[in-house]
Amino acid sequence: MSTPYPVRLAGEELWLLPEKAIYWPDQQALLIADVHFGKAAAYRRLCQPVPQGTTTSNIAVLDQLLASLPCRQLIFLGDFLHGPGSHATATLSALADWRARHQEVAMTLIRGNHDKRAGDPPASLNIRVVPEPLLLGPFALQHEPDPHPTRHVLAGHVHPVYRLNGRGRQRLRLRCFRLGMAISLLPAFGAFTGGYQVENDDSCRIFVIGDNEIWPVS
Repeated sequence: MSTPYPVRLAGEELWLLPEKAIYWPDQQALLIADVHFGKAAAYRRLCQPVPQGTTTSNIAVLDQLLASLPCRQLIFLGDFLHGPGSHATATLSALADWRARHQEVAMTLIRGNHDKRAGDPPASLNIRVVPEPLLLGPFALQHEPDPHPTRHVLAGHVHPVYRLNGRGRQRLRLRCFRLGMAISLLPAFGAFTGGYQVENDDSCRIFVIGDNEIWPVS
């Protein structure tokens, strides 16, 4: 696992991870947004040329995180499966093998927009599925970044990226965490996902992911 970047948010210490996740030490919880398992398989069923091995890559990173951190629970902030075509035999078999390796970890999925189309994960995966928000400590854990009246929102859905401008025409679009006053966004965890550009202003803190490290944007 790469070096985490500790931050304070809503009175809690959270670790921003270069693996595009958040670890919450007090709850021994790993927070993941927008894995989109089976997205490549769904595209291939539509005869679209897409990368191979994205499910394997995502699972390998999850294995690494769960081996490196003391996790009692893994919470998916929506979009676990990409769509109906994600229920391919190879995808579900890989997920079943992965779940069997981590039977001691409680897993929860907060249902996102893609989950509503794809359907819930198979019951055999033993992943509790709940609607948003999931209230835990000072946070409302959600998929959609909608405000909550009493809690700080941690959400996915947006797939935030930030553009860094270098010399000349150099440009980098990097996945990022956007920590706001009331709503904070996690980057998309999935290896085969797009991104929506977010801006930096006085109301938020941006942390980009580059070279397996977290970099604050001043």
